[in-house]
Amino acid sequence: MGEKMFSKIDLCSMALLKLGEKPIQILNEDSVSAQLATTLFDPTVDTLLSMFPWRFATEIITLNRNSDGDFVIPVNVLKIIKCDGKIIGNKIITGADTTDITAIVRIEPEAFPGYFATLVATKLAVEFCTPLTGDINVFKMMMALYESELQSAKFIDSTTSNQSSIDNFSLINSRF
Repeated sequence: MGEKMFSKIDLCSMALLKLGEKPIQILNEDSVSAQLATTLFDPTVDTLLSMFPWRFATEIITLNRNSDGDFVIPVNVLKIIKCDGKIIGNKIITGADTTDITAIVRIEPEAFPGYFATLVATKLAVEFCTPLTGDINVFKMMMALYESELQSAKFIDSTTSNQSSIDNFSLINSRF
């Protein structure tokens, strides 16, 4: 059975429910909650994706030179984990004809695994807390929950099987 897919509205509504607030139905409704969701969702998710080499958001991307002879980093790349060149601004400087980068990329909420969706909802609850509740005790409780869920999500992600990397491991292949 496949995992549930979450939308921006689902994740923002989960965050609001954690704070005892009403969920939103659409992002452009006339409410403080919807305005917070619209303003804070993308930067919060981008920050969470960038802070750890999440397996589900990691891609190897082959870059070719553009018409100016530059390797331009794609706009969906949030963080480069590995590259054979020097990064200057949004370009990679190298003498090669093509170059591969390993990067954390922006992905849609529908592709988040459950453990990351839960983490996003809790982090959004932290971000929404002060403007909506003004309660420092609720904020502290949400921060503690976020820290705990962050550690759990990192553990789950780092222990998720990555069978293909073992299948293509040269030392194992040479034994058989």
